[in-house]
Amino acid sequence: MENRTARLTLLIDPKKKAVFEQLCSQQDVTPSQMVRKFIRDFIEQELGDTWQEQVFGKDDPLG
Repeated sequence: MENRTARLTLLIDPKKKAVFEQLCSQQDVTPSQMVRKFIRDFIEQELGDTWQEQVFGKDDPLG
């Protein structure tokens, strides 16, 4: 499991935030879980399937 020690603060339109929260709820995930998924998917899209080795290193048990 990844360390979740860093905080990402972003500004979003309140109406979009409400819709996002509602859609997340319908999928039984929290907004934070969905944002983490978006970030992982984006990193994999940009760096490829071996992104975990690039980000965490080969010897990192979390990677």
